[in-house]
Amino acid sequence: MSKIVFFSIPAHGHTNPTIEVVRELVDRGNEVLYYSFNDFKAKIECAGAICICCDEYLPKLSCGDEKKIGKDFPTLIEMIVDTTISLDKKVCKELKNFRPDCIVSDSLSFWGKLFAQKLNIPYICSTTTFAFNDYTAKMMKHGFNEIMHMVLGRGRINKKIKLLRENGYDVENFISMIKNDNDTNTIVYTSREFQPMTETFSDKYSFVGPSVPKAIVEYKERSRKQIYISLGTVNNKNIKFYKNCIKAFENCDVNVVMSVGKDTNIEDLGHIPDNFKVKNNVDQISVLRNTDVFITHCGMNSVNESLYYGIPMVLFPQHSEQMMVANRVNDLGAGIMLNKNKDKCIKDKVIQVINNNEYKEKANKLAQSFRNAGGTKKAADVILKEIYDSRKINL
Repeated sequence: MSKIVFFSIPAHGHTNPTIEVVRELVDRGNEVLYYSFNDFKAKIECAGAICICCDEYLPKLSCGDEKKIGKDFPTLIEMIVDTTISLDKKVCKELKNFRPDCIVSDSLSFWGKLFAQKLNIPYICSTTTFAFNDYTAKMMKHGFNEIMHMVLGRGRINKKIKLLRENGYDVENFISMIKNDNDTNTIVYTSREFQPMTETFSDKYSFVGPSVPKAIVEYKERSRKQIYISLGTVNNKNIKFYKNCIKAFENCDVNVVMSVGKDTNIEDLGHIPDNFKVKNNVDQISVLRNTDVFITHCGMNSVNESLYYGIPMVLFPQHSEQMMVANRVNDLGAGIMLNKNKDKCIKDKVIQVINNNEYKEKANKLAQSFRNAGGTKKAADVILKEIYDSRKINL
């Protein structure tokens, strides 16, 4: 039996892909400790791990700050650094007592990487987005507002990097905090076919495909096409967009499921047509299994789940990371970009995807690459092999 510790940031898209890997490791008889947050405690414990909630160690963010995390890089770096320093004494003490064989940490959960270095524990990077290096980073085209945030926030970032160094952490710069390197074992939750520029990554990278829950979903025979609409779990309060979707399909011979997020008041959307089901959240896997077209914000988790089931997409990214994912889907022919938040444009793009079977065929091709990538079993194999190799070195 091995002892394994996971770290992640408080985000569904970064935590969810690791859950089935944890379940696989526990099923193989290993002990897993997961440093996470209250929102994820139930699902982590359901997978068989011990969850240690770190909410009290997170910096206090206003509602506005929480919404900025996905779009404002300086705010994200501040959160990462403050959390690292806040957790330092607690986690280092607990890890010394637990004596883990390996740490698996999300690529943005920088504290996990730092603790592994500080305590000389074998480390594996868990990357739930595309893997980033000097080559792929150039593909991320920032919008004007994001560039301004970066420029105006550079002083804040440098101040936080200096604070890390003062607390004993060897950090070169903020880029080194987020990019992957060719010397670190890295699990990437997509396939080589979907990852851009795979030739620039070493054999230390294991592209295992999406970690999708093993849900048993009944396929329902439908007389009408079904459209699923979601802007994810963070930056999803977009009343204008939801109203335009309602206007686009209210008189169409289609069924629409629309997930608007917990902070959106459904009553603000006005009249809901009979062919719409509008909810604050849904079981996305269940909905996707019975969907023909997915209108998505292009978060990596949502796109992976859509492609896993061969569902083509209409792409509506909200920031640069999502734009990179959207461009990849668009380039590979499994979806089409939505360039305007207008009801006619939304309707036209959906009809185009429905009427052109090539989108479905390209989505199915990527689905096959995901299924062939190895999934949670391969991810678990990578972790256990790192532990085995480390033990051999230390003998």
